[in-house]
Amino acid sequence: MEATKCNMQYAICKLQIAESTFEDLHFAICNRLRATTHRFFSMSVATSSLVLLLAQTPEHHAPETFLEIVFSGGVVGIGIMALIILCSIAAVALTVEQLMTLRKSVLLPAGLRERVQQQLAAGNLKGAFQACDAQPSFLAFLVRTSLAEAESGWSAVEKALEDATAEQTARLMRRIEYLAVIGNIAPMLGLLGTVVGLLFAFQEVASTQGVARAADLADGIYHALVSTVSGLIVAIPSLAIYAALRNRVDQLAAEAAYTALHALAPVKRILISTRSQSPPATPPPPGAR
Repeated sequence: MEATKCNMQYAICKLQIAESTFEDLHFAICNRLRATTHRFFSMSVATSSLVLLLAQTPEHHAPETFLEIVFSGGVVGIGIMALIILCSIAAVALTVEQLMTLRKSVLLPAGLRERVQQQLAAGNLKGAFQACDAQPSFLAFLVRTSLAEAESGWSAVEKALEDATAEQTARLMRRIEYLAVIGNIAPMLGLLGTVVGLLFAFQEVASTQGVARAADLADGIYHALVSTVSGLIVAIPSLAIYAALRNRVDQLAAEAAYTALHALAPVKRILISTRSQSPPATPPPPGAR
């Protein structure tokens, strides 16, 4: 009986120990859960605060309008863009001026060839000069310059016509050459803006010791690309218009020379017939000094 009683007491002690161990384990688990929950709640509050702070921080907007793009490059960028804009204004002004000048009605007035031809056919050289003075133009200059050499023969008239044509063509081309100059300068200005923008971008990298963000470099690179595009937008049309106007000058100059040659046809006939009717020069007698 005593052995049985001892066994029961031993069993009861083991149960009490197991129950105590279970309670301790339950208490430890509960404490761990409370700590984890508290830590998770703290992290959630911190994350929410950070999100609210970022939401309240003003965003960096890239320039959208043309003025914002121009002023985003600072004083240097504004100066470069101002030069490009001046080049574009000059190109437009030259184009309009040349389109008004290089017209057939201006360089080759209607009726001038017929009036000059009629006066020369009648032998009225003064009347031909007066007709040229009444309608000053490319054609009138060629005819007047050629008639001034009529006394020297037809070869001198042709030479004067060629020289006058070359002179007037060069005069017209001088104004058009400015378009070629603008077409060459504008890309150089755009390239200068590109180099300046890249300098600003790399300066930002150097000032932050290589930890600059992409947003910090965006302004310099953005302005660099805008300057390049602006220079090309001005240069490409300028060169295209220059080529078209140069061909127009060549065409009108050739047509003016051809018209002047036809207007001087009576002078050619008179000079050639006079030369053929004149007696040949008598050679000097032998022994004459």
